Amino acid sequence: MKTVNTRLYIDMLRELTEAGKEVTLVVAGSSMSPFLIHHRDSICFRKPDRELRKGDMVFFQRTDGAYVMHRICRIRANGYYLIGDAQTEVEGPIRREQIFALATKVKRKGRWIRPGDFWWLFFSKIWIRMIPLRRWIIRMYPF
Repeated sequence: MKTVNTRLYIDMLRELTEAGKEVTLVVAGSSMSPFLIHHRDSICFRKPDRELRKGDMVFFQRTDGAYVMHRICRIRANGYYLIGDAQTEVEGPIRREQIFALATKVKRKGRWIRPGDFWWLFFSKIWIRMIPLRRWIIRMYPF
C-alpha cells in the first residue's frame, strides 16, 4: 500500500472542486461518527453552488492549514459555526472563504445516501439539535 501526504492529497482534491468537479474521499478520522465511520465510509463533495445552510456537511481549512469535514450548526453574521457529529464542542466562527466544499452524498455501510434520505435528514435536522446529549448517546452507540 502506498502512503500519501494527506494535506497534499486534499490540496489536489480542493483544486478539482474549484474546477467544478465532484470528488470522493474515504473518511479518515472519527469526528463525524456515528454517521460516518473511519476508513469504512466515503464522502462525495463539490464546490458549493448554493447558500450554505444549517445541517450541511462542509469541508473547510482551519487557519493552521488542517482540513476538516464538519456540519454547520449555526450561521451568524460573523461566520459559520461547525461541529462534528461525534463532538460536543462547536468550532467557529469559520469564514465563508475557508469553506471550499459541500457534501453531496455519502457511502455509508456500503450504501449511497443522499440529501433527503432518512439518515441524511436525521443527522442534519435532529442530531444537530442534540449537542448537549451527544456525550451520553455516543457512549451507548455500538460503533
